[in-house]
Amino acid sequence: MGDNRRVPPAAVNEPSSVTTALLARLRQAIGEAGGWLPFDRYMAIALYEPGLGYYANTAPKFGHLPQSGSDFVTAPELTPLFGHTLARQVQQALQATGTDAVWEFGAGSGALALQLLDALDALGCAPSRYTIVDLSGSLRERQAATLSAHAHRVRWVSELPGTIEGVVVGNEVLDAMPVRLLHRLGGVWHERGVVLDADGQLAWSDRATDARPPLAIDGPHDVLTEIHPQAEAFVRTLGDRLRRGAAFLFDYGFPEAEYYHPQRHMGTLVCHRAHRSDSDPLADPGQKDITAHVNFTGIALAAQDAGLSVLGYTSQGRFLLNAGLLDLARDAGVRENALMQKLVLEHEMGELFKVIALAPAASAEGWVPLGFASGDRTHRL
Repeated sequence: MGDNRRVPPAAVNEPSSVTTALLARLRQAIGEAGGWLPFDRYMAIALYEPGLGYYANTAPKFGHLPQSGSDFVTAPELTPLFGHTLARQVQQALQATGTDAVWEFGAGSGALALQLLDALDALGCAPSRYTIVDLSGSLRERQAATLSAHAHRVRWVSELPGTIEGVVVGNEVLDAMPVRLLHRLGGVWHERGVVLDADGQLAWSDRATDARPPLAIDGPHDVLTEIHPQAEAFVRTLGDRLRRGAAFLFDYGFPEAEYYHPQRHMGTLVCHRAHRSDSDPLADPGQKDITAHVNFTGIALAAQDAGLSVLGYTSQGRFLLNAGLLDLARDAGVRENALMQKLVLEHEMGELFKVIALAPAASAEGWVPLGFASGDRTHRL
């Protein structure tokens, strides 16, 4: 079964060492699971194993260009216009729900937090507390450096408290939550997992399963797709804890009918490294992101199961335009305006990325979020 010894994270520095150590951990996990590790468990280790997983090691992740050593760029890394525009929506939500705190899940480099805090201060709506929920110790260090000017009101937690009051934001959080892989082969559904081959290398292995996608996929063709129990469980937990306030979640994805359309028969699982994508999550674990698109219908249903109302759902482009992006862009200069277009154009981030807003019933009455003033697509979920 290979070398199953744990390697201390402190001994890991270079990318090759990360992969070697993480492979040892994965071999151990496969052995402990009886020789077959479901993919969601594999993805959790590959991304979040302390000191070794992609989001838990010290390698750079976010940036404009691969020359920086980064793997991908997110909207707030692209231009501060993203966070400054979102701040207008957060301001409205704080006032409408009678709260004065902001929570951010998965804060990355801290860029979005900095943009929101600076903009909210300028709007005269300074939050009393900004709480970041992040599992990555290395990212926390980078966030703390970025947010040093706001250190007196920023705090970090690694898990949700029993009660949350305030406005919650999350940018590209749901797509990084582990997914289960389902494979329909010859009309029979299987769950895909990870095993070790005869040479001790990672390999795919399918097992027959009773699990199914939430929507039947028409046609006799073979299908590889994902289901999202962890993302849906996260939203249900958020619903249980969010007593007053609202949540705005940005991510790439589709409503259920599009997600499980017969033409999307190879699923959405993808890896990102050096600003390129590939489809092999078993290669070089710890050195690249692993992600899947979001089924926003499943997120909305999970929220409703937990007592949250869906305040709106639309494309990122429409949301930002509704919230006043163009007003802010007028004084931003040529470069920022060029980058701003990537946020809203359909062939860039504007259409693939969506926004869903959720709130407890008592916080949902009497207001319409700015970002959904026109073009709301809740009816399509």
